[in-house]
Amino acid sequence: MIYVHWLILTVYVLIIFGTMLTVLMDNRQPAKTMAWMLVLVFLPVVGIILYFFFGQNTRKEHLISQNSLDMLTKRSMSEFTEQRDLQIPDDYRTLVNLFVSQNLALPFKDNKVDILTNGYDFFHLLLRDIAQAREHIHLVTYIFNDDALGNMVADALIDKARQGVEVRVIYDDVGCWNVNGDFFERMRDSGVEVHAFMPVKFPAFTSKVNYRNHRKMCVIDGRIGYIGGMNIATRYVKGKWKKVGGETVGQSWRDTHLRIQGGAVYGIQRAFLVDWYFVDRTLISSRRYYPEAIWSDGSGAASGLLRNNCIIQIVTSSPVAPSPDIMQGYVRILSQAKSYVYMETPYFLPTETVLFAMRMAAESGVDVRLMIPKTTDAKLVEWASRPYVHEIAKVGVTVCLYSAGFNHSKLLVCDDSLCTCGSSNIDFRSFENNFEGNAFIYDRQLAMRMKAVFLEDQAQSVLLADAETLSKRPFVSRLWESVTRLLAPLL
Repeated sequence: MIYVHWLILTVYVLIIFGTMLTVLMDNRQPAKTMAWMLVLVFLPVVGIILYFFFGQNTRKEHLISQNSLDMLTKRSMSEFTEQRDLQIPDDYRTLVNLFVSQNLALPFKDNKVDILTNGYDFFHLLLRDIAQAREHIHLVTYIFNDDALGNMVADALIDKARQGVEVRVIYDDVGCWNVNGDFFERMRDSGVEVHAFMPVKFPAFTSKVNYRNHRKMCVIDGRIGYIGGMNIATRYVKGKWKKVGGETVGQSWRDTHLRIQGGAVYGIQRAFLVDWYFVDRTLISSRRYYPEAIWSDGSGAASGLLRNNCIIQIVTSSPVAPSPDIMQGYVRILSQAKSYVYMETPYFLPTETVLFAMRMAAESGVDVRLMIPKTTDAKLVEWASRPYVHEIAKVGVTVCLYSAGFNHSKLLVCDDSLCTCGSSNIDFRSFENNFEGNAFIYDRQLAMRMKAVFLEDQAQSVLLADAETLSKRPFVSRLWESVTRLLAPLL
């Protein structure tokens, strides 16, 4: 018995060694490999548990049949859509071609876009459009809360299902961990087709928890599409509040979502139906899901065929894709920007590629501005991001700290000619691990409107202290931030 502890130690060392060998042989990015090595070495027991739950690489699994994906894409996007006089801006032709070749994200013209910057406007329009649905409603969301607003949306979906409208819902199982299963069963019992994305249950827990569907999209009758950063939760209209020491404290939530009518709805539809194939193994590719692009003001007073050259690509990214498409789009935009690039993200843990592109753009004289919340909802992420923030501030990037609440927006605008909005944060998790979706818009008018949104947010922000004063922060603070930065690829 006196040798039992030595036996346990030997087994543990062998497990650690085997795990480190597995991490090394996965050939991940060096930063992520080193981060896991450090976790395994310096966090005894805890490190192996963290890897067991969050570190295993399932990218090699064929989670989606490529043949079925190609068939769905070709049938739905090529046969059912016809575009005349499509004029791609010369400045962004290479970016458009990149998304087409790597992501099968076709550019669509003839679009009308509403930029929604608060939950009241978003949910008002969403509920109105749901109420007017006649054919189908397709909804995918990371969080679908069982709260007052979530139940309002659920009731609206149930009502349409009972009227004979096809209603399909995908929610992320990890994003909805705190939601009682009865909430979704109520929808299923009423005729709504509901699926959890990659349900997390033992023993499958370890292979699925790290790769989540972070998209927030909705398609109604194939004519109206929503894409952006807003989940279905009351916090978007009332903020997020809690009791602390007998007082109610919290912050309002600021986010950005797009309501699109026109050709780009086909791209959102395709993204949803790929996700639906993933969760239901049902290949939906009927022409009726891709009707002719018609715009409406919602009241029935004005409507008609859309004809303009507002070009949009719906670009998705996922851990099973051959390349990080949204990240590459950001890098390409930064590298070819001529005047300015303004970005908003709630979490800033950039990959080295994005960090290098931001640095090069700023040092080349491009006005690069980054807006992040002054206070985040994830302290560890906030600490880990500070060294990155200080690094880019030193090379000339203007860092704005939004102080009128928690800014959850994920947007970018460049040179009064291009903008993007969606679910992707500027961090490792969004670029490499999550299933994300962004709309890339090539249109001067939309870019100017998105720029106005950024400048309005900037007016409610404070600038980071001058870069020369950053080194004067307490040594312990800088040391802790540097340590947590090592974990950035894992957060």
